Amino acid sequence: MQVAVLKETAARENRVALTPDSAARLVKLNFDVVVQRGAGERAGFPDDAYAAAGARLADSAQATCSGSWVLLKIQPPTDAEIACFEAKSVLVSLMRPGQTADVVQKLADRGVSALALELVPRITRAQSMDVLSSQSTVAGYKAVILGASLLAKFLPMLTTAAGNIQPARVFVIGAGVSGLQAIATAKRLGGVVSAFDIRPAAREQVLSLGATFVATEAVSVTAETSTGYARVQTDDEKANTMMAIANHIRDVDLVITTANVPGKRAPRLVTAETISRMRAGAVIVDLAAESGGNTELTRPNETVHAHGVTIMGPVDLPSTVPYHASQMFGRNVLSLLQHIIKGGDVVIDPADEITGAMLMTHEGKILK
Repeated sequence: MQVAVLKETAARENRVALTPDSAARLVKLNFDVVVQRGAGERAGFPDDAYAAAGARLADSAQATCSGSWVLLKIQPPTDAEIACFEAKSVLVSLMRPGQTADVVQKLADRGVSALALELVPRITRAQSMDVLSSQSTVAGYKAVILGASLLAKFLPMLTTAAGNIQPARVFVIGAGVSGLQAIATAKRLGGVVSAFDIRPAAREQVLSLGATFVATEAVSVTAETSTGYARVQTDDEKANTMMAIANHIRDVDLVITTANVPGKRAPRLVTAETISRMRAGAVIVDLAAESGGNTELTRPNETVHAHGVTIMGPVDLPSTVPYHASQMFGRNVLSLLQHIIKGGDVVIDPADEITGAMLMTHEGKILK
């Protein structure tokens, strides 16, 4: 069976959907892996590395897709790419459900079965396929590095000939995968770290990383859905959360916000008034910028300066650490392929609890 790895063309996208190590594993399983030339270059994986892994190289998207029954990408496909896809082939990529209706329609019209990687269910069997978790790990790490680079302070405490330097205070809002990685990274860099999440299960995770859990009184036992994500708060709950954050944030140097609700606009938890009361020189890195932002002043892909505070709204942060982000993404994809390929054939079963949850188009129909 032929598996195609396409070169990404989206702006700022430096990752590749399958790295040479994962390609080599597919080759050992008797798959014919075809990689578009240059697909891994921006992530640090040259064409020679794919050739050494046993993959074939193709000069164009058309040549890469020709005869391929499984198509691997990071970002949703372009019209030109869709035109290259074989009927009845299977696309595995991020699909931005709810934002790419035209792409979904074209895939259905083409007869392509599209599996959206954002929709991997949060169940034990699918953990190894969860690209959102792996890429959130990258984002949480990079957010702290970005924030620290803009601070006018050291993060750790230092003892020098000029006297002692006090450590910076770091506050992480949201203790999901990206938030926990941000906490761990800030602790490694020597910051004094505190965190907040509305889910009660998060408290133990925050404490296990050596951080302080803030505003326990604002936690709700019903805040977490059956899928493991936070639910949308009521107006009263949101007001209590914002008050707790406002009371704590004024004495913090670096804030990492990560609060997101899947399929919804990110909750706005930090107002302009709250920011105006923060320390001069403080930095906010808003990881929810792409879904609307957690602060009132966040602008996607921009850095805003207001009231002496710097507010960063980075987008596609995993793509700024493309080598390891691609490795993790590729291993997630490899795990998924091992699930859907049986006996040398691709088996797309809408009734399967993993495949069915991810399937957006199948047999010419739009399912989600």
